[in-house]
Amino acid sequence: MDDASHPHGAPGLVPIRSLGEGHKPRILAHLLALDEHDRYLRFGYAANDEQIHRYVEHLDFERDDIFGIFNRLLELIAMAHLAFIPNDPGSTAGAEFGVSVLKKARGRGYGTRLFERAVVHARNEGVELMFIHALSENTAMIKIARNGGATLEREGSETEAYLRLPPATLDSRVSGIFDEQVAQADYRLKQQARNFLDFLAQLQEIRRGALDARTKSGR
Repeated sequence: MDDASHPHGAPGLVPIRSLGEGHKPRILAHLLALDEHDRYLRFGYAANDEQIHRYVEHLDFERDDIFGIFNRLLELIAMAHLAFIPNDPGSTAGAEFGVSVLKKARGRGYGTRLFERAVVHARNEGVELMFIHALSENTAMIKIARNGGATLEREGSETEAYLRLPPATLDSRVSGIFDEQVAQADYRLKQQARNFLDFLAQLQEIRRGALDARTKSGR
């Protein structure tokens, strides 16, 4: 679920960071911010708050890969889950892709960028087939898959898409490393800016308290 378009003026570089256990509170806040319809499109059912809590609690960061895009306030505005499918030795390695973007962050192509990042990472992990399971009414997700070259198969209210990935190359491996380094640097800068703004807010509160105390004392 995302507006897959690339509007004029959209930034060419979107820092996408790998998420870990420490990001669980932000992942939870992101998913809880989705309205009922968006939850329906993301999960295939209108997940309630308790179900989302369970989903986040059972995320396996050792097995799967989760990526996110943060705004300047370090709010997680878009995220993707690349779930690796257990396979028997000798069988085709696969992974499933899911994505969600907050309403206020749509129209910037974030869903497409997350898909592209997931494709590179999946290739580098030896995945041969990437699957996208979506409701047929989730036109944005289907558009992302189609534009990415996926084969679509529709059955009733659901659409299955799969993308056959080429083997990893030196270019794909370097690209994956570079993207992650850029995202980590971007996150650190935003974190520093957030800490500085918090410090200024606390300082302002202290000054306001001192001014009030001075006013009350008649000085």
